Amino acid sequence: MNSSRPYLVRALYEWIVDNDCTPHMLVNSEFPAVQVPQGFASDGQIVLNVSPSAVRHLHMDNEAVSFEGRFGGVPHTLYVPIGAILGIYARENGQGMVFDLESPFEDDETIDSEDGDDLPPPGTEPPRPSGRPSLKVVK
Repeated sequence: MNSSRPYLVRALYEWIVDNDCTPHMLVNSEFPAVQVPQGFASDGQIVLNVSPSAVRHLHMDNEAVSFEGRFGGVPHTLYVPIGAILGIYARENGQGMVFDLESPFEDDETIDSEDGDDLPPPGTEPPRPSGRPSLKVVK
């Protein structure tokens, strides 16, 4: 199943903008393939103002968020893989969502252990869940 993170980032971005607030993204600046101006990162993180008035050519898809922005008056092209996004929130009231730290390798296929103990025996199926499905409420 695809990660829900890119869908949530896009939905929250739209919700924040629709409510006339300023969307900010908290980004892990040390995540592989992240392209942000390093001089503005602190403790491996950077907060980016991604409001329509602050960026140009904003593009959000299931892989990454990219746009052009200015830092200290100097234009930069930024590229942020979805896994590097730690949160998105409204500057004015802090409402939004924080995400779990994602391993850069979560999207890769699972690497088998040397002895193969992590694999179920061939021809077996996992047990079917019982009971009624439920959703967790996120506040």
